[in-house]
Amino acid sequence: MGLRRGPLHLIWHSVTVNPDYLTDIIVLLVAAVITVPFARALGLGAVPGFLIAGLVVGPSALGLIDNVSEMRHFAEFGIVLLLFVIGIELRPSRLWLIRRTVFGLGTLQVLVTGVLITSIVYFVFALPLRAAILAGPALALSSTAFVLQLLTEQKLLKSAYGRTSFGVLLAQDLAVVPLLALTSLLAMPDLTIGKDLVLALIEALAILTIVLLGGRYFLQPVLHRVARSGTPEVFTASAVLLVLGTAVVTERIGLSMSMGAFLAGLLIADSAYRHQVMAEIQPFRAFLIGLFFMSMGMSLDLSHLLEQPIVSLGLVGALMSVKVIVLWPLTRLFGMRGWSGLAVALVLAQGGEFALVVFALTHQTGLLSEALFQKLLLVVLLSMFATPFLARLAHQLVHLRAIGVKSREQPTPAPVVLAGFGGVGHRIGQILDMAEIPYVAIDHDVSRVAHERAEGQPVFFGEVQSLEVLRSAGACDASLVIVTLDDLDAAERVVSSLRHENPKLPILARGHNMEECSTLSRLGASVIVSENLEASLELARVALVRLGVANCNHPQFEPQSSRFFDQII
Repeated sequence: MGLRRGPLHLIWHSVTVNPDYLTDIIVLLVAAVITVPFARALGLGAVPGFLIAGLVVGPSALGLIDNVSEMRHFAEFGIVLLLFVIGIELRPSRLWLIRRTVFGLGTLQVLVTGVLITSIVYFVFALPLRAAILAGPALALSSTAFVLQLLTEQKLLKSAYGRTSFGVLLAQDLAVVPLLALTSLLAMPDLTIGKDLVLALIEALAILTIVLLGGRYFLQPVLHRVARSGTPEVFTASAVLLVLGTAVVTERIGLSMSMGAFLAGLLIADSAYRHQVMAEIQPFRAFLIGLFFMSMGMSLDLSHLLEQPIVSLGLVGALMSVKVIVLWPLTRLFGMRGWSGLAVALVLAQGGEFALVVFALTHQTGLLSEALFQKLLLVVLLSMFATPFLARLAHQLVHLRAIGVKSREQPTPAPVVLAGFGGVGHRIGQILDMAEIPYVAIDHDVSRVAHERAEGQPVFFGEVQSLEVLRSAGACDASLVIVTLDDLDAAERVVSSLRHENPKLPILARGHNMEECSTLSRLGASVIVSENLEASLELARVALVRLGVANCNHPQFEPQSSRFFDQII
């Protein structure tokens, strides 16, 4: 029996057989460049902009692109990379910090909402049982990409409202794994529903075993050897190979590519190389996620909306109402008072991109008819268009609570980020440890990273000069960034990029002399310490003390960094 014709085969076939395929991509890029900034200017956000761009160039509007099915296969790699990044974010240490929200509130939201929607679509709308079992949990999920973007733009991701929303999204992302497995199993006509559910549970347990064994005994040594080669291009190729290779393997054994990518992310979630891998994948992910949403816009048949606008809008309202009605009381059950719980429910009321993936997979396997697929697609996409307005309302509710109620919750302080962990960085890390101040360090020396991690230090491999690596490590929103790099050019790039990214970020930097300190100051460093001048002043002060000079507290011998900082401000 031959191999199944998956997305990779279809993409290769499209590029080699149909040269217009690349022209279609150019058309989509042009549409995105025009539409997305316009949508952001209107306050809708990037995701509705991508959806509108796909809708405009698709068959329902201008008809500039007609091979929607093949473009959708290509765009599925956006979801593959999104699931990979989510897998990285689901590291055990992070889940443990918000375990009550993820495994309590988030799990209840998925289960209660999924069961309720499944019952409604099965008993009220008479969907086939297998389709209803998939549609209910899929519609219970929200849009991780969209909501996180909105929370970041509102600068509320670290608030109680933002952290609760993020915890629920993480629980939903965890639910994607058994849901994708169940999608593949339900497509097999000779299995009963009971067997499907049991096999999905067994499959999830097998996946966890693979994650634990593969990450510990296979992937870490491979990435270590690649990093030691010192060739950035090879590391980039390895990162892409990691994602696509795992995705293809899982596709060949009958599961989905998305599940494979999720597994690959879990394998390196607690790895020393996670930040560098994230930086290598990020450009591909950003482009392909946008392409995925555009492909969904192209797939939408507006005739269903035009023929029955009231019914379509009513279904959207019903979906979002059910999700709000379920989640709001659950947030109160988990201690959220006032309007914050309602704000969380509103911002998570939309359908998500994983619902689109599940619906596309079930449509391909024949579990969903074309008409039903279009209706579900329309409901999810219209709910996304409504999300920016609900997010604004949620924002106002959060501010009402902040004005009316004094929060007792102390925000979790952002960790200090050390850019470089050589001799100076190591000593700073020791002092921070003694002061019980959490920190994260990035260094490009593989051997040093391996040694420090063996000692239990939070040191990660990465090119410190890369803004994507710094973003992944949390440097752009850190409480403090300390640049300890010995290379002046590298230090200048780090300081300049961080200052451009966050004008208010406190940045401490190290320089060899006054000239280097002046340069780093102009680039935006808050405090600069010249190690040569500091050492010479201290040696001179000690010498004068030994020689019996009484006035050794002259301002000339004040620490150079404080005087230089006074000059800067």
